[in-house]
Parts: sequence; structure tokens; C-alpha cells
Amino acid sequence: MMEHKFNVPCLFGLEGLCADELKRLDFADVQAENGKVLFSGKDSDIAKANINLRTGERVLLVVGETPSNSFDELFEGVRAMDWKKYIPANGAFPVKGHSLNSKLHSIPDCQKIIKKAIVESLKSGHNADILDESGAKYQIQFAIMKDTAVLYIDTSGAGLHKRGYRPASSSAPLRETLAAAIVKLSRYRGRDSVYDPFCGSGTIAIEAALAAINRAPGLSREFSAQNWDWLDEKIWSEVKEEAKSREFQGDYDIWGGDIDSHCVEIALQNAKRAGVDKFIRFEVADATAFRCDKQGGVIMTNPPYGERVMEHREAEDLYNKFGAAVRNSEECKMYILSSHTEFERTFGRKAVKKRKLYNGMIKCDLFMYY
Repeated sequence: MMEHKFNVPCLFGLEGLCADELKRLDFADVQAENGKVLFSGKDSDIAKANINLRTGERVLLVVGETPSNSFDELFEGVRAMDWKKYIPANGAFPVKGHSLNSKLHSIPDCQKIIKKAIVESLKSGHNADILDESGAKYQIQFAIMKDTAVLYIDTSGAGLHKRGYRPASSSAPLRETLAAAIVKLSRYRGRDSVYDPFCGSGTIAIEAALAAINRAPGLSREFSAQNWDWLDEKIWSEVKEEAKSREFQGDYDIWGGDIDSHCVEIALQNAKRAGVDKFIRFEVADATAFRCDKQGGVIMTNPPYGERVMEHREAEDLYNKFGAAVRNSEECKMYILSSHTEFERTFGRKAVKKRKLYNGMIKCDLFMYY
């Protein structure tokens, strides 16, 4: 088996959580950086990371790094990388990427140069005159930062937040990886009662259930690297079986409510697809009438932000009424995600702690109340 270096991009604010996950999975050389986590591993770790990660967005295999002060330098550096080790003569290798704070800032031009360099490298490496790209997909990604280019192959395909249980969602969906992060930050271990009074498509409740039973989030989907010739297909079934052997079975108290009956129906269908519907109760309920009366209960929720789903003043009025409803629920811990800059004022209570997070490109805070 080959040894590899990997890059796991993640939402800003989740780097530490993702690094902790990778360490708990016994990966080597784990290093958190801004918006990503690096680690080292072998062939089987491509499957292990993709199937088990809850907070990472995808798993990128690092091919190489090169200075890129000019197009000639970029071309020669990329061509010198050992592409034949990863991509067969018939492999399809589209190219995409980004450039920041660098002399080479035209993305289309960088794509063309990188594509041409990989073509030349593969023709030489495979002693081929033509590359028909009729085989499996090896998505090339590049990141040029301060005149240094790093080249990757995407092993995941669709982002890891796409678990496969949410083909349809209500408006303003919460990304699955961020929901999983909220569950982790709450330190939920399956023993407490969990409540989401603004459940929407059920993502927080579903991720809480997946965490409670310790089910790997990638068990029900496929990944690009499953089609690669040089990866033994047995690896994927072995990693999945090992992940299944670590699952728990128990009784869990997880509740999701939403005032929109259509959202509640979607949430129930999503939970069924995730295989956790027996652990969650979804109901049509008004969050402004919510009560948490159980010692040790945890409220984890993502109320409407205002700029996306409701008018700004309507959102503030909702926060105010919800704050009044839970004012006497001191037995419950609360983790409330919102992008509203005046959330604490309108909620009527200052958070014990705040953590800056991003839901896609939306800047949010996780307001924590103990």
C-alpha cells in the first residue's frame, strides 16, 4: 500500500473538531490549519476517512506542491509530479481550483496550464499517444496561495455533508457537517434528552441520533475513489463492516418540532432514509410555546435567520417569544445557531459562551447557554 498525505477542507470554525475526529480515528500527522486539516495515511485510510468523518467536507489526496510565479513554472512543476501513480491511461481528470494573493489569478488560464501539464505527464508515464478519458473520474483540484500551487485529487466526489438521507429539504437548510458539529460541541453522548424546536428538515435531530448510536455518516453513499483501479474494492466493505461493529443500540430521547407540517413530514422521511426514525419523535409544534422540563435536557436548534426565510423584524419577534418560552428552562442547556447580529438582545439573555461558525458562506454564532 502507498503512503499518502491528505487535506480535509472544513467549514471555518470546525478545524479543531475535525482534527479531533481524525485523531480519534488514529490517523497520523494530524494538523489543523485555517479551513482545513492535514493528515497522513495509507490506501485504506481513504475509505476510513470518507466513511467516518462527521465534520469534514471532503477528503483530498495531495499529489504535490510547486512554486507558481509564472505559467511556465506552474506547467513544469505540475508535469514533474507522478500522476501515473494515481491516474490510469484512460482516467478522466477534469481540473478546477482557486487562486488567492498570487500572480497567477486567472482561473481559466491556470486550469488550461495544469490540464496540459498533466496530459504531458500521463502520456510520458503511460507511453501513450492519446488519453481518451473514458474511464473513472479523478477530479483534479488546485489551490494557488501566495505563488505556491498545491495539487490534489478529490477522493470523495459529492461533499461529505451529503450523507444521502436528505434529497429534499425545507428552505434555508443547515449543512449536515455543521449540525454534526453542534452535536459535538454540546457534548451529547446519547444520555440526555435532545430538543430541536425549529427542526426544519430534521438535520440536527438526525445527526444527534447518528452520534448517539455511533453510526458512521458515510455508510449509505458512494465515493469517487471506489471506482479507482489502484484501490482494492475490498477496502470499502471492510471499513464499512468495521464501522458497523462499533454501533450502539439503546433508547434515546430525541425530539424535533416545527410549526410547518410540510417540514415535519420531510424531517420524518429524512430520518427514515438515515435509518434513525425509531430514535426521533417529530411533531408539528410552535417554538414560542416550547417547554423543556427535563433535568439534563439539551436544546440544539437553528431558528430562521431573518434575511433568508423571514423578514428581519419577524425574526426578532420570533427570537423574543422563543426566549420568553424557554426563560424558565434552566434545567436545559441550549445551543442556538443564528446569523442575526442582535440575537442575544432579542432573545433576552446573554450567552455564557459564543463560537463563530459558518453555515456554507453565512457567518453565524453558536450561542451557548448552560
